Amino acid sequence: MSDQESSFAADLVDAPLEAANPAPTRKRPKPGERRIQILQTLAAMLEQPGADRITTAALAAQMSISEAALYRHFASKAQMYEGLIEFIEQSVYSLAVQITGRDVPDPAKTVEQGIAQAHRVVTMVLQFGERNPGMVRVMLGDALQSENPRLQQRMQQFFERIETTLRQCLRTVPGADASATPTVDANVRSSVLMSFLIGRLQRFARSDFRRMPTEQLDSCLSLMAH
Repeated sequence: MSDQESSFAADLVDAPLEAANPAPTRKRPKPGERRIQILQTLAAMLEQPGADRITTAALAAQMSISEAALYRHFASKAQMYEGLIEFIEQSVYSLAVQITGRDVPDPAKTVEQGIAQAHRVVTMVLQFGERNPGMVRVMLGDALQSENPRLQQRMQQFFERIETTLRQCLRTVPGADASATPTVDANVRSSVLMSFLIGRLQRFARSDFRRMPTEQLDSCLSLMAH
């Protein structure tokens, strides 16, 4: 399994999600293990239809623990969502750097190389969402509607950073195959790609995760390359 194919449960702990509902004879969780189980369970619950809003009571019931036990590991539900957001950011940002080769993509490349690089970034984000459906509700802000506004602002900044990465991928140095207006072209192309990316994630969530975001992806990206 590649890095792009990894899921939240697989990346954080080897034990399956069922481990979040321990048998009575289970030993006391190791330090940090319960915290991971809480985040895993929250992510799994967000995959269910109509699960935009999850109460701490429902989360505790799902894990067969008390709400007080949740608050021993997180000061608030907002902190739980911050844990999910941190996983999204760390996963996507690190993969984006692997694709571009550096924190700030090198503009010394051909137009075709820049477009291919931007398309790989879009593909990576959509693959991440496809393999972590619950995270998509967080990314789009659906699960954050009744939470602290700063959480939604953080996800807005996440998408702004992705668009900046796309824009940098699409900028090229002056050359025989470069546009006369490289900055304008990069802005337009990155805007179109971001609209497509967010639209695919929204369709995925609105279909209760039946319409895959990577459906006919190569064909769609090929059309947008012209």
